[in-house]
Amino acid sequence: MSGTRTQSAAVAASPMRSRGAGRRYRQALWLLTVRDLRVRYSTSALGYFWSILDPLVMSAIYWFVFTQVFHRGSVGEEPYIVFLLTALLPWMWFTGGVSDSTRAFIKESKLIRSTTIPRSIWVARIDASKAIEFLLSIPVLAVFAVATGAHLHWQAVLWPLAIVLQATLVYGLGLIVAPLVVFFRDLERAVKLVLRFMFYASPIIYGTHALPPVLHGLAAINPLSGIFGIYRSAFFPGQLDWVEVAASVVVTAVVLVVGVVVFRRSEHRVLKEL
Repeated sequence: MSGTRTQSAAVAASPMRSRGAGRRYRQALWLLTVRDLRVRYSTSALGYFWSILDPLVMSAIYWFVFTQVFHRGSVGEEPYIVFLLTALLPWMWFTGGVSDSTRAFIKESKLIRSTTIPRSIWVARIDASKAIEFLLSIPVLAVFAVATGAHLHWQAVLWPLAIVLQATLVYGLGLIVAPLVVFFRDLERAVKLVLRFMFYASPIIYGTHALPPVLHGLAAINPLSGIFGIYRSAFFPGQLDWVEVAASVVVTAVVLVVGVVVFRRSEHRVLKEL
């Protein structure tokens, strides 16, 4: 009887331990995320505004080039500045999260070796801090939308789907590159080159509908096409393509699974290498 009671107590305590571990993970993630944001802006006079200055400058450049210098044609929709920002702002989250993940273990090697919290949290906190910066940039988009007379449509309710998809995609890619860079340091530069290519291969300064029909299939494979299409559909409903969204869901799920497998298989070797 005592053995049965002991087993029953252990089974009952197991979910409680799981909930406690999950709560500690979330608390540690929040603390590390806040720490990242404070460190990033504590020595900056402009602080938060640096997170939106880069996409604003890029938007201004592309707006000037494609509306004042060259005839834009069917590349995007009006108002073009809103068209640009609805993709550039999430792009900054994507490129910043993936790029910073290449240094997730190398930059914090001492803390990683001296703490017992799950190592995946060092990737998750980068994704979380970049996501917060993106959320804080939304009022800037709202200001330009109001100033240019852009109309908000019901598709704006789909933004949480885009945010979850993008957070999962960035996290999955981070789980892949973070441990691999520890073994292959040149991978950090390779990631930067790939991100530079992806900027032009992704529908940022143009929409996928502007591409030749033969390239639509290739564009759908890029998970950012469906994600950016959701963001843009809040102001430009025609940019929403459910085939691209479905492809984004599938590719993002595959990236996450691959990331988890790569991370788990390399975690112990990473600790030894650090």
